[in-house]
Amino acid sequence: MEYKLNTPLKKEDVDKLNAGDIVYLNGTVYTARDEAHARILEMAEEKKELPFDLEGAVIYHCGPLMKGKDDGWEVVAAGPTTSARMSKMTPALLDIHDVRAFVGKGGMDNVTEAMKGKSVYLAFTGGCAALAAMSIEKVTTVHWLDLGMPEAVWELKVENFGPLVVGIDSHENDLFTDVRKKALEAYSKIE
Repeated sequence: MEYKLNTPLKKEDVDKLNAGDIVYLNGTVYTARDEAHARILEMAEEKKELPFDLEGAVIYHCGPLMKGKDDGWEVVAAGPTTSARMSKMTPALLDIHDVRAFVGKGGMDNVTEAMKGKSVYLAFTGGCAALAAMSIEKVTTVHWLDLGMPEAVWELKVENFGPLVVGIDSHENDLFTDVRKKALEAYSKIE
Protein backbone atom coordinates (compact mmCIF):
# COMPACT_ATOMS: atom_id res chain seq x y z
CA MET A 1 0.00 0.00 0.00
CA GLU A 2 1.02 3.62 -0.43
CA TYR A 3 0.15 6.34 2.08
CA LYS A 4 0.46 10.12 2.27
CA LEU A 5 0.57 11.08 5.94
CA ASN A 6 0.51 14.44 7.69
CA THR A 7 2.53 15.16 10.79
CA PRO A 8 2.14 15.09 13.70
CA LEU A 9 1.22 11.44 13.23
CA LYS A 10 -1.54 9.80 15.21
CA LYS A 11 -1.44 6.28 16.62
CA GLU A 12 -4.02 5.28 13.99
CA ASP A 13 -1.62 6.44 11.25
CA VAL A 14 1.11 4.04 12.33
CA ASP A 15 -1.30 1.22 13.25
CA LYS A 16 -2.43 0.93 9.62
CA LEU A 17 1.12 0.67 8.25
CA ASN A 18 2.69 -2.68 7.45
CA ALA A 19 6.28 -3.59 6.63
CA GLY A 20 6.83 -2.98 2.93
CA ASP A 21 4.29 -0.15 2.59
CA ILE A 22 5.39 3.12 0.94
CA VAL A 23 4.94 6.41 2.79
CA TYR A 24 5.20 10.08 1.83
CA LEU A 25 5.20 12.66 4.63
CA ASN A 26 3.85 16.20 4.76
CA GLY A 27 4.34 18.57 7.68
CA THR A 28 7.11 18.87 10.25
CA VAL A 29 10.06 16.49 10.55
CA TYR A 30 12.88 16.86 13.11
CA THR A 31 16.43 15.79 12.37
CA ALA A 32 18.25 14.12 15.26
CA ARG A 33 21.41 12.06 15.48
CA ASP A 34 23.43 10.61 18.36
CA GLU A 35 24.10 13.76 20.36
CA ALA A 36 20.56 15.09 20.01
CA HIS A 37 19.14 11.76 21.20
CA ALA A 38 21.49 11.84 24.19
CA ARG A 39 20.45 15.43 25.05
CA ILE A 40 16.74 14.55 24.78
CA LEU A 41 17.27 11.72 27.29
CA GLU A 42 19.40 13.93 29.59
CA MET A 43 16.74 16.62 29.62
CA ALA A 44 14.11 14.03 30.55
CA GLU A 45 16.27 12.84 33.46
CA GLU A 46 16.67 16.45 34.59
CA LYS A 47 12.89 17.02 34.16
CA LYS A 48 13.54 19.84 31.69
CA GLU A 49 11.12 20.67 28.88
CA LEU A 50 12.27 20.28 25.29
CA PRO A 51 12.22 23.35 23.01
CA PHE A 52 10.26 21.29 20.44
CA ASP A 53 7.31 18.90 20.63
CA LEU A 54 7.98 15.21 20.01
CA GLU A 55 4.40 14.03 20.55
CA GLY A 56 3.35 12.41 17.29
CA ALA A 57 6.67 13.50 15.80
CA VAL A 58 8.82 12.08 13.04
CA ILE A 59 12.56 11.98 13.79
CA TYR A 60 14.80 11.93 10.73
CA HIS A 61 18.24 10.42 11.32
CA CYS A 62 20.07 13.00 9.25
CA GLY A 63 23.00 15.40 9.58
CA PRO A 64 22.01 17.97 6.96
CA LEU A 65 24.27 20.42 5.22
CA MET A 66 22.80 23.91 5.55
CA LYS A 67 23.69 27.28 4.10
CA GLY A 68 22.98 30.41 6.11
CA LYS A 69 20.92 33.13 4.42
CA ASP A 70 19.77 36.57 5.55
CA ASP A 71 16.30 35.24 6.34
CA GLY A 72 17.33 31.88 7.81
CA TRP A 73 18.69 28.66 6.37
CA GLU A 74 18.73 26.88 3.03
CA VAL A 75 19.01 23.10 2.77
CA VAL A 76 21.95 22.05 0.59
CA ALA A 77 21.78 18.30 1.27
CA ALA A 78 19.77 16.22 3.72
CA GLY A 79 20.37 12.52 3.13
CA PRO A 80 19.67 9.88 5.75
CA THR A 81 22.35 8.52 8.04
CA THR A 82 22.65 5.00 9.40
CA SER A 83 20.15 4.52 12.20
CA ALA A 84 21.85 1.65 14.03
CA ARG A 85 23.80 4.14 16.20
CA MET A 86 20.54 5.38 17.71
CA SER A 87 19.16 1.89 18.44
CA LYS A 88 20.32 1.78 22.07
CA MET A 89 18.65 5.10 22.88
CA THR A 90 15.38 4.49 21.02
CA PRO A 91 13.55 2.33 23.62
CA ALA A 92 14.22 4.92 26.36
CA LEU A 93 13.13 7.74 24.05
CA LEU A 94 9.89 5.89 23.22
CA ASP A 95 9.22 5.41 26.95
CA ILE A 96 9.28 9.20 27.37
CA HIS A 97 7.83 10.58 24.11
CA ASP A 98 5.22 9.42 21.61
CA VAL A 99 7.50 9.63 18.59
CA ARG A 100 5.48 7.94 15.85
CA ALA A 101 8.17 7.41 13.21
CA PHE A 102 11.91 7.33 12.70
CA VAL A 103 13.42 7.80 9.24
CA GLY A 104 16.89 6.68 8.28
CA LYS A 105 19.20 4.63 6.13
CA GLY A 106 19.18 0.99 7.12
CA GLY A 107 17.51 -0.71 10.03
CA MET A 108 17.73 -0.48 13.76
CA ASP A 109 18.63 -3.35 16.05
CA ASN A 110 16.59 -4.45 19.05
CA VAL A 111 13.85 -1.82 18.71
CA THR A 112 11.01 -3.92 17.34
CA GLU A 113 9.53 -4.65 20.76
CA ALA A 114 9.91 -1.01 21.89
CA MET A 115 8.09 0.17 18.75
CA LYS A 116 5.21 -2.29 19.16
CA GLY A 117 1.92 -0.39 19.11
CA LYS A 118 3.74 2.97 19.12
CA SER A 119 6.05 3.72 16.26
CA VAL A 120 7.47 2.69 12.87
CA TYR A 121 10.83 2.84 11.15
CA LEU A 122 10.80 4.30 7.63
CA ALA A 123 13.76 3.59 5.38
CA PHE A 124 14.97 6.27 2.99
CA THR A 125 17.43 5.21 0.30
CA GLY A 126 21.01 6.18 1.04
CA GLY A 127 22.65 8.56 -1.42
CA CYS A 128 19.46 10.56 -1.91
CA ALA A 129 20.57 13.77 -0.17
CA ALA A 130 19.56 15.96 -3.12
CA LEU A 131 16.18 14.22 -3.50
CA ALA A 132 15.51 14.68 0.21
CA ALA A 133 16.46 18.36 0.02
CA MET A 134 13.97 18.89 -2.83
CA SER A 135 11.15 17.67 -0.54
CA ILE A 136 12.05 20.17 2.18
CA GLU A 137 10.03 23.35 1.71
CA LYS A 138 11.78 25.30 4.44
CA VAL A 139 13.81 25.20 7.62
CA THR A 140 11.39 26.37 10.31
CA THR A 141 14.05 26.70 13.00
CA VAL A 142 17.12 25.03 14.47
CA HIS A 143 17.63 23.86 18.05
CA TRP A 144 20.91 23.08 19.81
CA LEU A 145 23.22 24.46 17.15
CA ASP A 146 25.89 24.28 19.87
CA LEU A 147 26.08 20.55 19.02
CA GLY A 148 27.27 21.43 15.50
CA MET A 149 25.42 21.56 12.20
CA PRO A 150 25.00 17.78 11.67
CA GLU A 151 24.05 17.05 15.30
CA ALA A 152 21.64 19.96 15.84
CA VAL A 153 17.89 19.41 15.71
CA TRP A 154 16.59 20.98 12.51
CA GLU A 155 12.85 21.54 12.31
CA LEU A 156 11.93 21.00 8.67
CA LYS A 157 8.70 21.63 6.79
CA VAL A 158 8.39 18.84 4.21
CA GLU A 159 6.07 18.07 1.31
CA ASN A 160 5.84 14.61 -0.30
CA PHE A 161 8.93 13.57 1.64
CA GLY A 162 9.80 10.13 0.35
CA PRO A 163 9.37 7.53 -0.94
CA LEU A 164 9.92 5.91 2.43
CA VAL A 165 9.58 2.16 2.94
CA VAL A 166 8.12 0.85 6.20
CA GLY A 167 11.07 -1.24 7.36
CA ILE A 168 9.77 -1.92 10.87
CA ASP A 169 6.07 -1.64 11.58
CA SER A 170 4.26 -1.30 14.90
CA HIS A 171 3.16 -4.96 14.70
CA GLU A 172 6.71 -6.32 15.26
CA ASN A 173 7.45 -7.00 11.59
CA ASP A 174 11.03 -6.13 10.60
CA LEU A 175 12.06 -6.31 6.93
CA PHE A 176 15.74 -5.97 7.80
CA THR A 177 15.71 -8.98 10.12
CA ASP A 178 13.72 -10.99 7.58
CA VAL A 179 16.14 -10.20 4.75
CA ARG A 180 19.19 -11.03 6.92
CA LYS A 181 17.60 -14.35 7.92
CA LYS A 182 16.78 -15.27 4.30
CA ALA A 183 20.27 -14.27 3.14
CA LEU A 184 21.91 -16.44 5.82
CA GLU A 185 19.65 -19.37 4.90
CA ALA A 186 20.54 -18.99 1.22
CA TYR A 187 24.24 -18.68 2.05
CA SER A 188 24.20 -21.82 4.21
CA LYS A 189 22.77 -23.78 1.25
CA ILE A 190 25.68 -22.67 -0.96
CA GLU A 191 28.34 -24.06 1.37
